[in-house]
Amino acid sequence: MEQKQLTEKAINLLKQLISIESFSKEEDKTADAIEAWLTSFSIPFTRKNNNVYAKNKHWSDAKPTLLLNSHHDTVKPNKAYTRDPFLPEVIDGKLYGLGSNDAGGCLVSLLATFVHFYNEENLNHNILMVASAEEENAGENSLRGLLPKLPKIDVAIVGEPTLMNLAIAEKGLVVFDAVVKGTPSHAAHPNDNNAIYNTIEVLEWFKNYTFKKSSEALGDVKLTVTQINAGSQHNVVPAQVDLVIDVRVNDCYTNKEIADLLKSEAPCTIQERGLKLNSSKIDKNHALVQSGVALGRETYGSPTLSDQAALSCQSVKLGPGDSTRSHSADEFIYVNEIEEGIDLYIKILNGFFLTDN
Repeated sequence: MEQKQLTEKAINLLKQLISIESFSKEEDKTADAIEAWLTSFSIPFTRKNNNVYAKNKHWSDAKPTLLLNSHHDTVKPNKAYTRDPFLPEVIDGKLYGLGSNDAGGCLVSLLATFVHFYNEENLNHNILMVASAEEENAGENSLRGLLPKLPKIDVAIVGEPTLMNLAIAEKGLVVFDAVVKGTPSHAAHPNDNNAIYNTIEVLEWFKNYTFKKSSEALGDVKLTVTQINAGSQHNVVPAQVDLVIDVRVNDCYTNKEIADLLKSEAPCTIQERGLKLNSSKIDKNHALVQSGVALGRETYGSPTLSDQAALSCQSVKLGPGDSTRSHSADEFIYVNEIEEGIDLYIKILNGFFLTDN
């Protein structure tokens, strides 16, 4: 099939996906649409919950595997929308609709790329295409939950809007709950151990705390106090103040190292909620990256999370669209971004498959 025709079919699929509600854990109908699209090309697939995946025709267990992955779930539309979020309309070259930019454009572009290479023989890697669910809420039935069912993955492209530049590293995330304690009392009585006043010093400590290791791609670890809660009524000094700490982790640390550091050094009780959202990266000299660089694409480090956090292999985040439009009102993607995205994905993989990896 000619690339132009394949691109038209991908754009039509995106319009269909936009028209179907597919909030996290509610993606069954978009999974059905993706199944039907693959079936139209006579490509067999497997479905696990709302994840749909397929292998290239000439799969060989002796070869390493390249994963192509993006998600088909969306967040719920925010109240600032002025358009019907489920009405796909092209106006002045913009395709409007919920999930168009995050990450429908990436998903259909990767699906088209997978179809393009599906029948190719003598590739140096297998290709595994995964249209995943529950990415937006990091759910149990997301890519993370699917991975134990999949073949070993050696390298991955995760489709997220990057303006088709190569995010060669992505920050991880650890959320902490912290408690600043004091002595509860009646507000009318003296109290030298007021938990709220004690929090002033603790907040200053968090504000000024720095992690020593800085990353070439991702810069410094970023620590931010994002929530604070205390007290029940005006005349009672509370026993404690609860804080929430958001830490964006560079590729110089594991999440466990970050947790160990803060728990040993913070001037209050602090406990992580989980450690599974680790940072990720790929060697900038990797053949996949260099193929993109040879086409004039830039490399950078991404501060936002994706399904890369679930992967233990080297991975690059790459896709059409602009991350700043994600989760915005009246979300859109330019039609020519999808056309360019498919063309660049194919060219990057052509360069990658021609190298001696």
